[in-house]
Amino acid sequence: MFPEPVVVERAEQPYVFMRRSVTMRGFAEVADRLPELVGWVMARGIEMADAPFFRFNTVDMEGESEVEAGIPVPHGSLPEPEGDIGVAMLPAGRYATLTHVGHPDRLLEAAATLREWADGRGLEWDMREVDGVERWGCRIESYRTDPRVEPDPSRWETELAFRLAG
Repeated sequence: MFPEPVVVERAEQPYVFMRRSVTMRGFAEVADRLPELVGWVMARGIEMADAPFFRFNTVDMEGESEVEAGIPVPHGSLPEPEGDIGVAMLPAGRYATLTHVGHPDRLLEAAATLREWADGRGLEWDMREVDGVERWGCRIESYRTDPRVEPDPSRWETELAFRLAG
């Protein structure tokens, strides 16, 4: 159903972001900001270092989650924050990853598959649960397919990367 997850070592990665607190039903509130963020980066002559992503700082499936729409930028190209656009670094470390090819409506299932795979191998997440809310050190969904180039969602490629503890 999904490809075998893998553990990879990632270096620190600078990025620009817009952060929102959203319910899963209201996820479009943050998702719809990605084109604006891409435009902001491009208007400053900065190239994207990798695919746009969403970083889940907190996950609360029944309440609100803190999510960032992010664009990785090259080292040495981090612009100054402006308005509701911030700058930060994705942390280096070991990440459990899974690449999902298909409609985004299966991403929750892909995330569950990744978590079950890691749990079955005794891998621990860089995450703690507080009052039923998951607080992640780094949990991202990178959108590797540009929907302007490939309009068929069944062909979209999304990489999940969840940081491991330690």
